[in-house]
Parts: sequence; structure tokens; C-alpha cells
Amino acid sequence: MRIPFFRPSLDGNEYRYLEEVLASGWLNTAGKTAEFEKRFGDFVGSEYAMAVNSCTAALHLALDALGVGAGDKVLVPSLTFTASAEVIRYLGADPVFLDIDYATGLLTPGIVEEALNQHADVKACIVVHYGGQSACMTTPDDRGIVDLCKKAGVRTVIDAAHAFPASDNYGMVGSIGDITCFSFYANKCITTAEGGMAVTGNSDLAARIRLMRMHGIDRDVWDRFTSKSAKWEYDVAAPGFKYNLSDISSAIGLAQLERAEFFRCERARCAHLYQSLLSKLETIDLVEPRVRSDQHAWHLFPIVVRCGAPISRNELIERLAEDGIGTSVHYKPLHRMTYYRETYHLEEVDFPMTERFWTGCLSLPIYPCLSDEHVEFVASRLVHYLT
Repeated sequence: MRIPFFRPSLDGNEYRYLEEVLASGWLNTAGKTAEFEKRFGDFVGSEYAMAVNSCTAALHLALDALGVGAGDKVLVPSLTFTASAEVIRYLGADPVFLDIDYATGLLTPGIVEEALNQHADVKACIVVHYGGQSACMTTPDDRGIVDLCKKAGVRTVIDAAHAFPASDNYGMVGSIGDITCFSFYANKCITTAEGGMAVTGNSDLAARIRLMRMHGIDRDVWDRFTSKSAKWEYDVAAPGFKYNLSDISSAIGLAQLERAEFFRCERARCAHLYQSLLSKLETIDLVEPRVRSDQHAWHLFPIVVRCGAPISRNELIERLAEDGIGTSVHYKPLHRMTYYRETYHLEEVDFPMTERFWTGCLSLPIYPCLSDEHVEFVASRLVHYLT
């Protein structure tokens, strides 16, 4: 068998909507993007949704909108992709790296509370929803991450690159926190090939993001070039960025959004089968769900190879590749990356749970068109090598 780590599902209305964009003669940011923003915002329950060309752009614009600047401190987990931290450095601010909960790969209220107590001058917290499920954001007794940050006067940016569509007791991911950022990269839960979305319920934050995503120009580009009156003039209100999303990308996104829940259910099917086939394998740990299965986006299905297993995580990756099975590692933590380690003098001993997690973590194939037969084959090879 040849089982890639990921394969996109593009058998909905993608071609139809792309043809509409091509026929319109307007390929850049226009009506399809506006429609994508409206439908996505409605889906996650957020009043404002701003499409951009990557989740990295969304995170950058989110921190800018919240006023993060030179010398500020921003909390961020070490177990994440570099984008979650690099955007902090874009603004001259400094990341404060946090350990994670081994069982889930997530930040917990306890971890964040300890960091808030140690760093009274923190400006913001980036919460990463690892693997497809929400961290504990709010509780009835106001002890969730968002609750604690609000009490401390700390703004929250949610990195939900893995978590669409996902939910928790508070509702959909995207409906809580100051700004939530989503990814539509090629291997994400829905894709626009390259793209992202920032959502918020705050009109001022939305206005700032809209301004800064297109060179700081104070007029919508589509309105300027399609208006029947003389509306060519514009002003540059701030030194912005080139972060807009094209209608070509948005056309794909609209088609993907229509099938987002179907995709989620199919990934859940794969996850449940993996769980049933691997739950008794004593040489691995499965990442624990902290939400119900129907609230989980199931973007990843990570396992952690335990110390003392017959072969190491790296050897297992090689063996599976020989069997035609693609895998990935999410993630080599940022405290081990040269730039962050040397700039902030980071030591592995300060991140014990992240170290324990990453040294054995391995993400298995999980996507809508992955068949039960393929899942069973992957699981059978794991059992063969790890028993």
C-alpha cells in the first residue's frame, strides 16, 4: 500500500466556484472572499471574519491589533510550529515559552496561571489548540485560560490552525478570546491551498486587521476599482502588510467550508478506529481527548512511543516509510530550535513534559478519504513493530 501522510479532498464545488471566479475577470480579493468571510464567521459564531493569506499573517495581525510591541512579553507553548512564536518577534516583543500537559499536548489553566504569577508584565497569551481540540478556555468557576487572562489584564490570541471545526462547553472555537486565527494550508482541516482567517467579536480589532492586511490602505481595493463613481483616491493610514486572500483561494475555501462537518466526521471515523486498534498497545501513549469526539476536529492523530519500546520513534518512522506509510512529527519544540534556544538561553530541563512528549510523538495519517482498510494496515504495522 501507498498511504501518504495527507491527501486533500477536492471533490465538492471547488471547480465550479473556480470557474465562476475565472469568468468574472476578477481574480484577486473580491466578492468570493467577502462571501467566504461571511459564511466562515457565521459558522464559528463570530461577528467579524477577515481572510488573509496564512494563519501566520492572522497571528501577526492579531498581535498588532492588540497593541503588542517592542519589549512586551507574550506567553506561548514550546510545543507548536514556529509561526506561533515568530510573529511575536516580528513586533519586537519577546516570547515566554511554556511547558505543556503531557496527556493532551495542550496548555492548561494551571500552567498559564503559574506563568502569569511569574511574569506580571505579560501583554498577551497565545493559546495553541493542539491536534484538533480546544484547551480549557473557560469554566463555570472562571478558572479557564481566558478567565485567568482576563483577570490579569492579559489579551488572548487563539492559534486554532488545528481546530476547525471544533468546539467545547463555551461553543465553537472562534467564539471566545480576543482574536482566533485559523489555517487553510494544504494539509489543514479545510484548505484554500494557502490561506487563513482571523475572527473576533470586537469591531475595533476587526477594523485594525482589515486596515493592516492590505498595506494600511483605508479603502477596500474591490470597492475602489468597481465603484461607478470616482472613488480612486485612497490614503495610507498605517504601514501595513500584503496579507490579503485572493478570490481564487476563497473559491476553494467556500467549497471546502460546505463540507467541513463531513470532513470532520470522516476524520473522527479514522480516529475511532485507530483508538480501538491501538488502545491495548502498551508501548505507546495515545493523546487524551479532553472534549467529546463530536467537539474534536481530529486534525492530527498523534501517538507517543514510550521509552523502552522495541524501537525508537525515529526508527519507527523509517520502518513505516519502507511500508509505504507517511507520517510526521508535531512538533520539535521551539526551545530546541537554535534561534530561540540561543536568544533566550533555554534549557531542556525547564520543559519536562514537552520533552517527554516530543521525543516519542508521531502523527499518523488521518484524512477524509483514508479508508478503514488503510487505517487497519497502519495500525497492524505499528503493532508489529512495537510489540
